[in-house]
Amino acid sequence: MIKLIFSDMDGTLLDDGGKLPVGFDELMSELKSRGVIFAPTSGRQYFSLLRLFGKYKDEFLFLGENGTLVMQHGRELFSKVMTQSQALEILSTIECDDVFRVYCGKKNAYFLRSQIKPENLAELEKYFTQNITVEKFTDVDDEPLKMSFFDVNGTVEKTVYPILREKFDGPLQVVLSSDYWVDVMAAEINKGVAVRNVQRLLGISPDECAAFGDYLNDVEMLQAVTYSFAMENAYPDLKKFARFSTVSNNDAGVLVGIRRLIDEGLI
Repeated sequence: MIKLIFSDMDGTLLDDGGKLPVGFDELMSELKSRGVIFAPTSGRQYFSLLRLFGKYKDEFLFLGENGTLVMQHGRELFSKVMTQSQALEILSTIECDDVFRVYCGKKNAYFLRSQIKPENLAELEKYFTQNITVEKFTDVDDEPLKMSFFDVNGTVEKTVYPILREKFDGPLQVVLSSDYWVDVMAAEINKGVAVRNVQRLLGISPDECAAFGDYLNDVEMLQAVTYSFAMENAYPDLKKFARFSTVSNNDAGVLVGIRRLIDEGLI
């Protein structure tokens, strides 16, 4: 029986307007009654997840920043940070007016004052609710979880990603999180590693877990569970890593998939 369900947020649980699907609260209540834990698993900041799921802060398990920080009941289960020198080297690699750089620390996200524009601030704050604007990244005194790059033109796969991958992939990990975002993290961590650590800490097997995803930073998460679902709208290459499929994020695909598991007696 499934005891733990991991779900990506953007493009997966949330619709294209960033909203939770109708019926979410009712299904979460049913999962709770069946003893199943729901775990938002996202590239978003932990504090951004709390803003979305404040009333579930003591019920859900939160895997934020692409698995580099895992929180439960307001306490850190584990984290994986990189060195300060690595963080600064990554951020200095890309300097372009159309690419916003974010230092993602445990305490806050940090934006450069020189890069902040009113028309882009709302997009940044959607993912990084708790943030500070700094004059330069060397001013930051925080443990670095990951470095994020936001391409306002939605062409990150052709622009920023190849540059970062050529320079850092191997010693570090470079992952596409969407058409707009690319993240750089320690080499030993991803959503899948985080899921496996959670399984070990809670004594839950892959056969007792389901997961839902839509983009390439979800690959390892899907590989870490038995009941893996790709959204209908998923990046094409992701679908080959999922055992099952569900309808799109705009059609409440995560809820449809969970209901399927219930109907099949797996929850």
